[in-house]
Amino acid sequence: MHSTTNNDIDRTLGFTIPDRHARGRIARLGPVLDTILAAHAYPPAIEALLAEALTLGALIGAALKDPGGQLTLQTQSDGGVVRLLVVDYKGGELRGYVQYDADALAAAPRDPTLFALFGTGYLAITFDLQATSERYQGIVPLDGDTLAQAAESYFLQSEQIPTLIRVGFAKDEDGHCVAGGLLLQHLPEGEDGRERLHVKLDHPEWEHVAALGSTMGSDELADPKLPLETLIWRLFNEESEVRVLGGTPLSRGCRCTPDHIASVLSKFPVEEQREMADADGFIRVDCAFCAQVFPVAVREAAG
Repeated sequence: MHSTTNNDIDRTLGFTIPDRHARGRIARLGPVLDTILAAHAYPPAIEALLAEALTLGALIGAALKDPGGQLTLQTQSDGGVVRLLVVDYKGGELRGYVQYDADALAAAPRDPTLFALFGTGYLAITFDLQATSERYQGIVPLDGDTLAQAAESYFLQSEQIPTLIRVGFAKDEDGHCVAGGLLLQHLPEGEDGRERLHVKLDHPEWEHVAALGSTMGSDELADPKLPLETLIWRLFNEESEVRVLGGTPLSRGCRCTPDHIASVLSKFPVEEQREMADADGFIRVDCAFCAQVFPVAVREAAG
């Protein structure tokens, strides 16, 4: 699937529909998804969950105007299969992982519901803006059927923006994964910074755009042979104007380089480093994101 040169994968694309006061983004993940998932050998239900979360990370993170800004999606749960899910996006780079209870998953249905996966769970969406050192966070319950529905609730509750999100995930006969997503939002008349006037779910323009977006199939989103521009055209070809904006290439972006880890550890006193080291004199740092272990030799005290 991924070897075909015509595949449209690992990028996002933004667009606006001026006459409808709407904006949107569409994303598709291919090899970047394979790379992240391959590091963990997750069972199918966890694999699909992380694929959805990574797609949401790409859709939402690509809206960051601060090139050094970071988006983080993180779940908090009690009584479910998943203990922790974390995804972050920074400058087109994605990473993510899931901690889960294998015994609880084995006892769950083959296609577990969101409640079975998370129990009483919450989704936290955090924006860290490098340019201003500001942080914005919203927390919403995982009440719907999908993570995408929880993200829709976040935008409505925290940003007062009616939002529609669709996500598709597929796997070919060779085991390669593809995920795609569509995000649509209503920006009504009278928008002024974070003050949005007349925002309501039954606005006729939003009802029209949302109805069209709802016709997008998950199989289309996860078909790498369908260009993203084609999907936008299929949805909105009868609109008087659709402006396609710039896109963002996607890549796996774990930041756990040996130099970075050594730099972090060097800030600890030598005695503390020795306490963390094994019998061979190495501190072995396990990165949860990429599942690699980095051995760092304890430095000797000066003098």
